[in-house]
Amino acid sequence: MSLIYCQGPPPTFPYRNCCLRPAAAQPALLHSPLGLISLSSTSRLSRNVSKLETISLKSVSRRYSANSHIPTINTIKDSKRGIVEAQKRMALVPTIVPNGAVIEVDMGADSAAPTVRATVVQASTIFYDTPATLDKAERLIADAAALGSQLVVFPEAFIGGYPRGSTFGVTIGSRSLKGKEDFRKYHAAAIDVPGPEVDRLAAIAGKYKVYLVMGVIEREGYTLYCTVLFFNSQGQYLGKHRKLMPTALERIIWGFGDGSTIPVFETPIGNIGALICWENRMPLARTALYGKGIEIYCAPTADSRDVWQASMTHIALEGGCFVLSANQFCRRKDYPPPPEYEFAGTDEDLSPDSVVCAGGSVIISPSGQVLAGPNYEGEALISAELDLGEIARAKFDFDVVGHYSRPEVLSLTVKDHPTTAVSFTSASKAEGPSKS
Repeated sequence: MSLIYCQGPPPTFPYRNCCLRPAAAQPALLHSPLGLISLSSTSRLSRNVSKLETISLKSVSRRYSANSHIPTINTIKDSKRGIVEAQKRMALVPTIVPNGAVIEVDMGADSAAPTVRATVVQASTIFYDTPATLDKAERLIADAAALGSQLVVFPEAFIGGYPRGSTFGVTIGSRSLKGKEDFRKYHAAAIDVPGPEVDRLAAIAGKYKVYLVMGVIEREGYTLYCTVLFFNSQGQYLGKHRKLMPTALERIIWGFGDGSTIPVFETPIGNIGALICWENRMPLARTALYGKGIEIYCAPTADSRDVWQASMTHIALEGGCFVLSANQFCRRKDYPPPPEYEFAGTDEDLSPDSVVCAGGSVIISPSGQVLAGPNYEGEALISAELDLGEIARAKFDFDVVGHYSRPEVLSLTVKDHPTTAVSFTSASKAEGPSKS
């Protein structure tokens, strides 16, 4: 059954209780500041509204907490730009027929090409509380699945937390006692891979039948890594990517990944891989993913600046792939209060409601078209329909590792073996490592 918004005030109610009627029961109307826009094809509206859909977690009456389930809101960006984009995406071309009537020809997605509904999550970690953050992740995944999402992408360091504003007491030549204690607490909030938290994430992906890309802080012994985990819709853990190059002070608290964790997973919904935050500005790292045939390029990040959008658009065009960038939306109160957690690097006197990361999560097509977002307004689920036929159409113009590559002039070698500080010859024997 096709559904459209009913006439009356613009919808501002939880989607589970929203007033929707069958498309056949009334004309297709889209609320906007310019008035009600009428479209002659109700089925076309129901297809294209989803491309603009943002599920806002900001406009609800109560916030997410460790023990509350917040109803989400089904909204269409209520701005002139949003309406113009809606009209562009519907791509209605008037045609004159012999009897003088005007019909509309749908120039949208190729019905023969598969489509994937994808959601990027823009929400904050519950800092220093990994069990509560896992509970929150499950609620968000359940909401995305209820809207038909097949792929859900979370921000960088969602499980374990991005320690924004923290210095860990580091100055050249010394580390403070408080900074060392901050690291101890951060280390305790990280997760082992594999481990019980990974098992739970796999079970959640299987329960809601979604492919899941999750940013975590991975703990291996006493070294931490900024990592992305991948799960399929059958509840299986597929693998991980460790951030190759932490940025600035991140290098003090996170280890460096190596070439053994730059995977691209072939799945029924497309080839999925990821780079994290400013790794996406590394041309050779991107090329490694292109060489593995990436189609759905995930970019979990902590960068909410406007310039980040330029990078995401460039990567979509360069790689001929869909780019899904997820960032946290955080306020000061999402972190522990001072003096337990201090924010450095800002001249502002932060109040509990001060925004310390504004999000900017976005979904971009292989042609460089923004399909959903960027959102800077609050916690949100940002969704779009990915027409996988768009990949071939984009690569007809430019295939970065194909007809445009010139391998006789330019080439890349990726050292994709794991690197370890200590190796034991007995580990390679069939009977396994010696216990002596």
